[in-house]
Amino acid sequence: MLDRVHRLAAGPDRRVLGIVGAPGAGKSTLAAAIGERCGQDHPGRVAVVGMDGWHLANSTLERLGRLERKGAPDTFDPAGFVTFLERFRTDTTGTIWAPEYRRSVEESIGGALEIAPEVTLLVTEGNYLLLDDAPWDRIRGLLDEAWFLAPDEATRRDRLIARHEQVGRTHEEAVARADGSDAANAAVIARTAHRADVVFPDDSVAGILGP
Repeated sequence: MLDRVHRLAAGPDRRVLGIVGAPGAGKSTLAAAIGERCGQDHPGRVAVVGMDGWHLANSTLERLGRLERKGAPDTFDPAGFVTFLERFRTDTTGTIWAPEYRRSVEESIGGALEIAPEVTLLVTEGNYLLLDDAPWDRIRGLLDEAWFLAPDEATRRDRLIARHEQVGRTHEEAVARADGSDAANAAVIARTAHRADVVFPDDSVAGILGP
């Protein structure tokens, strides 16, 4: 799999690798590891931008009555994310700025990530890259490869609860979130796995990336 990433980054054309999975599956961890490892071999040619940067603002979600369901498909701006992917493929001469989702504040920060003209591989990760509902269905055609992470449910749930606790939720609140809206979203995501190029458990990530 690492060889496949190197081929994607080799250029000269721009490529996009999408990493998909339920909340807590290890998507952002794998994307960051790929960015760091392949960035060493292809300096300046790999960028990592997560789909979570296209979350609607908490104030907007509260106004729409969707804050308690944050993370569901209708709490994102999918059309904006599609536009970003299309621009990455076509705008090869200028710098592109992308938003970054900060879990510490649970908000997106606009213009936080820089994609230089030299970048040939964009690694993106998110829950809904393989949805076949419009406008999400436009994303799959913009991905050169899609990987689906499918760890065992106990591991994923434990990791997700710990993540919720790290941002200040009590254990009870973390469990309620993991077993509530997160579980509902995970069921939707699981039904998209067949659209990925490869599905693998994330406990094999260490073997893919090497030491």
